[in-house]
Amino acid sequence: MWHGIADVVPDRDAIVCGDRRISWAEFDDRAARLASHLWDEGLRPGDKVAIDCTNRPEYLETFLAALKMGGTPVNVNYRYVADEVRYVLDNADAKAVIHDPAFTATVRDAITGLPEDRRPTSLETGEHYEAALTRASPAGAWQERAPDGDDLIFLYTGGTTGMPKGVMWRSDDLYAALWRLARPDMEPPDPIASARAGKRTGICLPACPLMHGTGLNIALSTLSGASTVVLVDRAGLDAELLWSEVERNDVAVLTIVGDAFARPLLAALDAGPRRWDLSCLRAITSSGVTWSPEAKTGLLRHLPNVRLIDALGASEGLMSRTESTAKSEIVPARFSVSDRVKVLDEHTGAEVEPGSGAVGFVGVSGNLPLGYYKDEIKTDATFRLVNGVRYSIPGDYGTVEPDGSITLLGRGSACINTGGEKVYPEEVELILREHPGIFDCVIVGVPDERFGEMVVALVQPTPGTDVDADALDAWSRDRIAGYKRPKRWFLVDSLERSAAGKADHPRLRELASTLLAEG
Repeated sequence: MWHGIADVVPDRDAIVCGDRRISWAEFDDRAARLASHLWDEGLRPGDKVAIDCTNRPEYLETFLAALKMGGTPVNVNYRYVADEVRYVLDNADAKAVIHDPAFTATVRDAITGLPEDRRPTSLETGEHYEAALTRASPAGAWQERAPDGDDLIFLYTGGTTGMPKGVMWRSDDLYAALWRLARPDMEPPDPIASARAGKRTGICLPACPLMHGTGLNIALSTLSGASTVVLVDRAGLDAELLWSEVERNDVAVLTIVGDAFARPLLAALDAGPRRWDLSCLRAITSSGVTWSPEAKTGLLRHLPNVRLIDALGASEGLMSRTESTAKSEIVPARFSVSDRVKVLDEHTGAEVEPGSGAVGFVGVSGNLPLGYYKDEIKTDATFRLVNGVRYSIPGDYGTVEPDGSITLLGRGSACINTGGEKVYPEEVELILREHPGIFDCVIVGVPDERFGEMVVALVQPTPGTDVDADALDAWSRDRIAGYKRPKRWFLVDSLERSAAGKADHPRLRELASTLLAEG
């Protein structure tokens, strides 16, 4: 599809990143050369290609190159330390990994820790990457294989045990699901014919990482609409730079992750309300974490003609979306029950009646992933056949209001959502217990204005040892990705686990909130 679009609009920008402007013809050519390089390295259809990059053109070039040769692109969280990267590479059976220079040491450590016969080939972006593309031909043996809608795309996300799970999407299903997220009752059109007719979607800037579904999905949708993706190749959030890139590139759609992005962006506008000409902007989309009415109201004060769009979904299934405008009442996002989105009783599978107050699982049907890679148990738990219909039920609880809207109640597990990142307490707790001074610990999430939730550690010290918060924080830095590490540490005499060894998470969250308030 993208190759066909490149034939129709070869000179149009496909990717803009700082001073780099890559046309559709160049995008297609560079991806073809990378596909040839991967083929020459011994990769074949079905092999997995891991991508450990920030938001730079090479991310999308690698994604396309993998699909061209019939391989499977695999996202790697660039915040992961070596052990975490190794887990993903091993679990995905990766045969190659493309990575940024900043992650070379981490990737090298991850690869050398694998058995010799399972070590993927690696290619560093920059000088080595460009040399590989120069040596490779845009035509290769991989072209003898016709593109196939059954080709897979892996999207690694956290599991309830804390270990990442590879969600397996057929490329055709993901394309259709992305189209129907905004147009639930319409069949996707022929994108090449649409491009030939002069149609294109708005220029988009995913402010969130491409390694996450929110950023990747909007990039895929934008490219499939024969348009341009603007990237900011910088880890972390620079609100002033984002607004400058929106202005400089006539961005129509800005994609963020809730208040973790919205509040700094709003603060920049408050500080310089006339600094940027943002008349090009038509919509701001958000998914993955709470986007408060207060932040929306503030943004609409500066951008009264912009639509604010909340998307409800997960890596396991795209569900629904809702819009807010300056003319509408700004309230927490409300999603509606539809033919594809239901709230189901967790015991009987019956639909929850509107206004009944009953709580059920939120499930989505339609175009869904095949399941989790190499995990039948988790697949069967999440992708369920209910009354003859296959649903994705990632674990969100909800109720149905009298008007048919869904009120989300959150995940049934103790998962912490901080700035759009999922943190699973058990994973962090297991690592922290390796410290000799920690006898027991529990990780909880407490409300945080900017990030939604803050990761907090409640630590019961080993008797006779002397530990403090600063020392524990320093010890954890090389062992746990930054977003997973506790932001605050509190030492307690006892966690008062039950006789069965279970922690009382609601009580401990309340205790953590009290300790935070006390300073």
